[in-house]
Amino acid sequence: MSIANDNTASELTIRPLHTALGAEVRGLDLAAPLDEDSFQALHDAWMEYLVLVFPNQPLSDHQQIAFGRRFGELEVHHQEIIKSQSAPEIFRVSNVDDDGNLMTPDHPSVAQISLAQRWHTDSSYRPVPSMGSILHGIEITAAGGETWFTNMYDVHDALDETAKQRIAGSRARHDFGHLATLGPIKPLTETERRAMPPVWQPMARRHPVTGRTSLFISPIYNDAIEGMDDDDAVDLIAELNEFVGRDEFVYRHRWSQDDIVMWDNRCTMHHATPYDLATRRVMHRVTIVGEGPVEAA
Repeated sequence: MSIANDNTASELTIRPLHTALGAEVRGLDLAAPLDEDSFQALHDAWMEYLVLVFPNQPLSDHQQIAFGRRFGELEVHHQEIIKSQSAPEIFRVSNVDDDGNLMTPDHPSVAQISLAQRWHTDSSYRPVPSMGSILHGIEITAAGGETWFTNMYDVHDALDETAKQRIAGSRARHDFGHLATLGPIKPLTETERRAMPPVWQPMARRHPVTGRTSLFISPIYNDAIEGMDDDDAVDLIAELNEFVGRDEFVYRHRWSQDDIVMWDNRCTMHHATPYDLATRRVMHRVTIVGEGPVEAA
C-alpha cells in the first residue's frame, strides 16, 4: 500500500507484519506535523491493522506527546511512581528512573511494570478506557523484552457458541487495585484508590469506528464477573486468558532502538516478555483518552 504524503515528500508505505494484526509504516517523520491527508491515511491503516510499527523515529518526549495529541487528549497517570516528572503525559515503562539510574528489581516501579508481562489492555480500569497507546523504544534489550499483541476481534469471532453466550450481556470488573494481588508491589495509597475505584465493563464491546465486536477483558485488572460465582469468574478469565495467546491471533514485536509502536486498546491486548532486569530498558508511552464509555455489543 503506497499513499502520496506531504509529510516527508516521499511515499507512505505500509507492510503487513502478521495475518491477524500489525503493519510496518515508513515514509513519515513523526516529529513533523501531519497534514490531513497523511493523518487520515494513517488513521485508516490503524483501524485496519490495529498495531502500527514506525521504525527509526528518534522522538523527544515532547515530540511524542505532540504526535499523540494529533489523535486526542492524553492521559496523565494517577501514580507519581510511574509518570515522568518532566512530562506528566509520559508513562515510564522502564527500570531506569528519571535521573537515568538503573533501579533494582525490587523497586516499586520495576515490580509494578513487571506485571505488564501478563495480558492486559491499558486503562481498562477507567470509566472511559483509553483509545490507544503509543510506545517509544528508547533503550532496548538484546534479549527478551518483546511486546506481544493479540487481535481481540479475531478472539471473539473464534470463541465457540457456548463461550459467546457466557460473555454476551456480561460485565467484568476492572480494578486497578487487583494488581496488588498479583505481585509484591507498593500498596496503593488512599488517594490512588479514590482516584481509580473499580468499574464494570461489558465483556463484548462494539468498536466506535469499525463497528466490529471484540472480547473485552484485561486479566491483570479482572477479579470478578457480574452475576457469577467468584471461583467460576476466575476460571473463565483464566480460560479466556489462555485462549487469546494462540499463534493465529498474536503479533510478536521484537524491538529495535527508536521504534514507535501504536496500538488500539479498544480491540487488542498486549504483554511484555521477560528480560534481564540487570540490563537497562527504557520505554516511554503516551496514552490517548477514550472517546466515551464502552458500548456493549
